[in-house]
Amino acid sequence: MKKEKTTRKGRKKRISLSTIILTAIFLVGLGIILYPTVSDYWNSFHQTRAIDNYNALVEELDDTDYEALFAAAEEYNEQLRRLGAPFSEYEQLEELYYSVLDVAGTGIIGYINIPKISVNLPIYHGTGDAVLNVAVGHLEGSSLPIGGEARHSVLSAHRGLPSAKLFTDLDQLDVADIFTITVLNQVLTYEIDQVLIVEPTQLEALNVSPGKDYCTLLTCTPYGINTHRMLVRGHRIENIDDRVIVVSPDAQKVPTYYVIPAVGVPLLFIALFIMLVASGRHEAKKTGEEMLEEFKSKGDHNG
Repeated sequence: MKKEKTTRKGRKKRISLSTIILTAIFLVGLGIILYPTVSDYWNSFHQTRAIDNYNALVEELDDTDYEALFAAAEEYNEQLRRLGAPFSEYEQLEELYYSVLDVAGTGIIGYINIPKISVNLPIYHGTGDAVLNVAVGHLEGSSLPIGGEARHSVLSAHRGLPSAKLFTDLDQLDVADIFTITVLNQVLTYEIDQVLIVEPTQLEALNVSPGKDYCTLLTCTPYGINTHRMLVRGHRIENIDDRVIVVSPDAQKVPTYYVIPAVGVPLLFIALFIMLVASGRHEAKKTGEEMLEEFKSKGDHNG
């Protein structure tokens, strides 16, 4: 009798241990699947708050403030243009650079909106990892994004980060698609006219062109390998105030970071259910065998 109790107690321990292991496997798998979505949502939430705070500060400025801020930015762009090689010599203006257009004191210049790929992110001074891991960075040595002739702004962001979407879908943009940049109370609209894949050291496509107002979006490519750079250039056009922006069917597809959890979570539940059922049948089989042994034992004892 004592042996029977010990056997049942051991079986309960085995069931408990198997349940713990299966639950742990499920939770780990669920965490791996949900991490990109949750992390991107968290990053988007914080970047939206950063944009809202920026807009609130901008609304407190008056016309005199706007004129002074834009004048300082234009002066910086003009000094930059006079440099023979702005991308290598911009250090001469580095101190001035980080002080211009920093109304929030956080380094935010403005923000970018790309309707086709649902991107709405703040733009910060510089392209250090602290910026590029969470938002869009303005490339040092390129024109500040305030428009004007003989100006070429370059905005960069990472692609393929598990923690944030950022410029991951930049390859979905085509010629004639548009994006906007908001700086202070000014909105600049750009229409894409060129998409290039270049070596990291090929900067010629980022140079200023006489009489042109360009903005180039820069990210790494191919996805996950990052040996080259994708340059998506737009030229300035009139703002589209009243026209409804029609998103192409391709852009309306459900994003991968929604599809994976939607498919993966049910599959994990199914896998967990199957494993639990299989474990239960195994334990039930063992219980039946033990009962048979017990019955035989009693029969032998009675005989």
